[in-house]
Amino acid sequence: MLKKFVIVLLLATSSFAQAALKIQHWVLDNGARVYFVENRTIPMLDVNLDFDAGSRRDPANKAGLASLTNGMFARGIAKAALPDGGVEPAMSEADISDAIADTAAQRGGGVSADRGSVSIRTLSSLAEREQSIKLLARLLAHPSFPQDLFERDKARTIASIREALTRPDAIASKAFWRLNYGPHPYGAESTVESVQAATREDLVRFHREHYVANRAVVAMIGDITRAEADAIAKELTRRLPQGAALPELPKVAAPAGAEQRIAHPASQAHILFGLPTLARSDPDFFALTVGNYVLGGGGFVSRLTREVREKRGLAYSAYSYFNPMAQPGPYMAGLQTRKDQADDALKVMRETIDSYVRNGPTEEELRAAKDNLIGGFALRIDNNRKILDHIANIGFYEMPLDYLDTWTQQVAKLSVADVRAAFQRKLVMDRMITVVVGAEGAKP
Repeated sequence: MLKKFVIVLLLATSSFAQAALKIQHWVLDNGARVYFVENRTIPMLDVNLDFDAGSRRDPANKAGLASLTNGMFARGIAKAALPDGGVEPAMSEADISDAIADTAAQRGGGVSADRGSVSIRTLSSLAEREQSIKLLARLLAHPSFPQDLFERDKARTIASIREALTRPDAIASKAFWRLNYGPHPYGAESTVESVQAATREDLVRFHREHYVANRAVVAMIGDITRAEADAIAKELTRRLPQGAALPELPKVAAPAGAEQRIAHPASQAHILFGLPTLARSDPDFFALTVGNYVLGGGGFVSRLTREVREKRGLAYSAYSYFNPMAQPGPYMAGLQTRKDQADDALKVMRETIDSYVRNGPTEEELRAAKDNLIGGFALRIDNNRKILDHIANIGFYEMPLDYLDTWTQQVAKLSVADVRAAFQRKLVMDRMITVVVGAEGAKP
């Protein structure tokens, strides 16, 4: 019986993924933007809230504050007055954990450069759903930021930073972002000193300024109606204050091109190569996505893998990808190789990318890339978690509501000329940043 249920559930989910996704959108009176997909195939509800509370909003000299704030939400909930004169009791970290377990819910969240997020997955049955949503609403609006647990989290963060400074991959990544973005907030990195400088008062201030109703983006998918989704969005944001306009961030400046070599005792050299290229709203998004599948995003069928691994045996793998963000995110190509092969591998990688930028893909390569991406599109939306991520992206970056419905059409219509022109606009070879960690003869 259980096997039969699983088969029916998988078929229902697959059918939903292949159907057009009707994203409903509205704005609450408090300014919160809501995006909702009704899905009756499983008795679950997935909810995500995004805020302009990413690391790009960290105060000067306090990089890491956004992440610390978000991570402290589940450490405690403060006592709060109710409109009817009652009081919502305080909750400890253990109380919160027990309450989540009581409804078999799953809480999530985190911080990227652009946004701070909180999420929950819960049963859609009324009792469990209401308890989970109320808990998330309180956790988001009234975190208590207990001082002792704040000190514990700071210590853990500092230990993580120190550990990362021993790893060549982390060293390369930090140097790559720093050289590409310079003084822009995208280039800031958490340090032992910046985390030590953060205080509980900083967390309270950051929470008050950035987790506000009028900048909330609520994404939902699940076994509920539009009216129920509206009530949930209101419950999640009604306790949040209104926020003032945030200061405009500086524009991302194109780097002038540079190379940094950093000594490291590891047996392998880690190489990163790229520059800021792609904002989420850029019209070149699809041309770059499809084109990069040919260049470095298609695994063993990509040009970089063929040139670096198959023809020359210089690395197990070589890759490239675009990371679209609110402002131009980086194009990044990378590989790991033996130290004595680092220069040869870097030369091949540069020449392969340069040739691709000048000439673009062949008709055969482009056709294979489009077939793969279109054929695999259903796997991008084959469960609620993946769909929720897409809905959240659409909401936060204010993308068209039919983005998912037209995705395969956008891919199918691209030509070799479209891809070549997009790459020539975005990848300027003499502006590329190169980082090599572990190269022979590199300075510390």
